[in-house]
Amino acid sequence: MCRSIKTLRPPVLAGEATDEDIRAAALQYVRKVSGFRAPAAHNRVVFDRAVDEIARATQELLAGLEVRGAGARGAG
Repeated sequence: MCRSIKTLRPPVLAGEATDEDIRAAALQYVRKVSGFRAPAAHNRVVFDRAVDEIARATQELLAGLEVRGAGARGAG
């Protein structure tokens, strides 16, 4: 769906995903789903809230994932 969103978990990502990595992925997702690169002023609050909530959910997901084996991809 969003080809510019990269996988943020090890071992695909060399180290831990930074807050900046997570926010960038959340922003790309919201842009894709909404169809807006930058929202109009009357949509700014809901757009920014969505980015914040998706970034938070992504942090929780990454913190909770258990990746087994150094070469595991999608294993769980």
